[in-house]
Amino acid sequence: MHLPHQRGPLHDLPDTPEAYDAVLADVTEQALARITPDGNLEHPDAVDDIGDTSLGVTSLLAFAWQRTQDPRLPEAVRRSLAFHLRERVYTEDNPGYPNLNVRNSGLPYARYTLAAGAHPIGDWPSTVWALLQTVNLLDTTDGLVDDEQRTELLELAHGYWRWLTEATFFNPQEAGNQAIGCVVGGLMLARHLRRGYGELVSARALRLYTDEIRAHRVRDRAALLPPEHGGAYDNNYGPISLSFLAQAHRVSHEEIFAEDGDTLARYIDARLTNGGFDIGGPRYSEQHSGFESVLGLRYFSRRIGSDLGRYRGDTRWGRHAAQADGGIDGHFAWMLIWQIQDGTRWHREPAMAAARHQLRSGTVSVAFDDRMTPAVVEAGGTYYLPAAVNRQHGFGPVTDGFLHCRPMGEVRVRDLRADGLTAKLVTKPVVGRDHVLRHVRSLYVTDGTRLWMTVAVERLPGSPYLLAGLPYAADDGDRVRRVATGEVTAAGELRPTHPEPGRTDHFDARSETTQELAAFALAADPRGYGNPDEGWRHLVASTALEAGPAPGAPGDLHVFALRYGAEGPFAPEFELGEQGLTVRTEAFTAVIGEPAGDERGEPLLTLRG
Repeated sequence: MHLPHQRGPLHDLPDTPEAYDAVLADVTEQALARITPDGNLEHPDAVDDIGDTSLGVTSLLAFAWQRTQDPRLPEAVRRSLAFHLRERVYTEDNPGYPNLNVRNSGLPYARYTLAAGAHPIGDWPSTVWALLQTVNLLDTTDGLVDDEQRTELLELAHGYWRWLTEATFFNPQEAGNQAIGCVVGGLMLARHLRRGYGELVSARALRLYTDEIRAHRVRDRAALLPPEHGGAYDNNYGPISLSFLAQAHRVSHEEIFAEDGDTLARYIDARLTNGGFDIGGPRYSEQHSGFESVLGLRYFSRRIGSDLGRYRGDTRWGRHAAQADGGIDGHFAWMLIWQIQDGTRWHREPAMAAARHQLRSGTVSVAFDDRMTPAVVEAGGTYYLPAAVNRQHGFGPVTDGFLHCRPMGEVRVRDLRADGLTAKLVTKPVVGRDHVLRHVRSLYVTDGTRLWMTVAVERLPGSPYLLAGLPYAADDGDRVRRVATGEVTAAGELRPTHPEPGRTDHFDARSETTQELAAFALAADPRGYGNPDEGWRHLVASTALEAGPAPGAPGDLHVFALRYGAEGPFAPEFELGEQGLTVRTEAFTAVIGEPAGDERGEPLLTLRG
């Protein structure tokens, strides 16, 4: 089976003016065929996230008219705009909506679903989206609609802004993408308001960003990130936040948006594999965004000088939101307009500077988590996740069911490039159940096609092994295919193991469920509202590669050695000397220094091909 949402790299989508004109031409024909006598442009199958969608298609038609002057469009824009103003503007409180500061305010808002009280919790983001559709129309309808409609549109946009910032709690879902989107709406609205008042709205938007978003950033992998649905980062919504930061910077030229966007972009670059696969998040684990991410990834790929466009998006939404039949939906339509308006081109080369939380070369990458344990290993086109044993997750030595990967002290890192090789040495102090402090030294070396992992630790009791990953997915053209095996060889015995079947808290990679579905099954709240990252932490056991100690380990050490991405003979040699542990493989010789490190305690590493 294929993963349903991770498809082609987003930078593979043509982004020339001609390509975008073709997209808008298709939207135009769909919309003109769909529009009802009363002006409704909603997709007939739309139920959720519907309150702004007809308006979104209207905004695309107005934008297309700006570019083409198609004589069929003015009447369709006016009629569909009149439909939204007449039928989709709500001023009476939605029964059951829990986040009001002011009851019966009479201010307009958009509904997540149209039926009163049916699903009111989504009204805040739906109103953000409606605000953004409205300000986009204000930007594109000059000369297209009459003064009366334009005045009503401006009053509606202002009312949406006031409902979001006065009548309700701000950002009630703790969703960074929604909150930054609201700020963007305020910044864009301010340009259309009378002098003096517009400046007040703009200042209010900036204060909301600094006080309600930036001040509540969450730290992950040494980066401060806008919180997303209660977590640090979500691989669906995080790149959408990046797009909002790009638009905020484009509109306001405020440096704070560029700085925070650079931070988020470098974080995405570090966690993203070469092949563009990513996993994890407090709202979704594998439901990647498509066109909603393009603006931010493209804008900041150029700013930070790295190929963020390798991100595998859901290319079914590569141009615009769509329903199951492929028909345009209108949701998030402003993102398509913004990415067409922005002239930034993709930066397609990888960043060359070493990053603490990533090792990357050629087709090999290792993304590290906050504890400098691999979060995803990529080699030979296969992606390996941290395996689980006895409720513990990670890569590392295991003895008597205890996984030695949680640091008890400072984690030290040394990066090195030599003779076409790229290496990272990670040294962690760890404490086992015997309360003995040991130093786990993990060396990762790649030539761009293969990855060697060598782990050395003071001798462990019993019969230890290295928990060496959960084979999960592999590249398959423009798709990602679920797998349960990969090309891995070990100096010691290599055992693929699988947990007992039939238990929700056991994950067998041979099954056809995805990590996301398995994580939601373990989450405390329903799918879509629960935290899959938190649910996945409840996993007891998983499919795992278990590697026995390498023969010939010197002194009082246990050494584990593996090679990912290539089969065939693998017989590394080890020697303990005054400088440390020498590791010789068919491709390199490395010397891993003693745990004490240099005069500052930093790890020592030498490497030659």
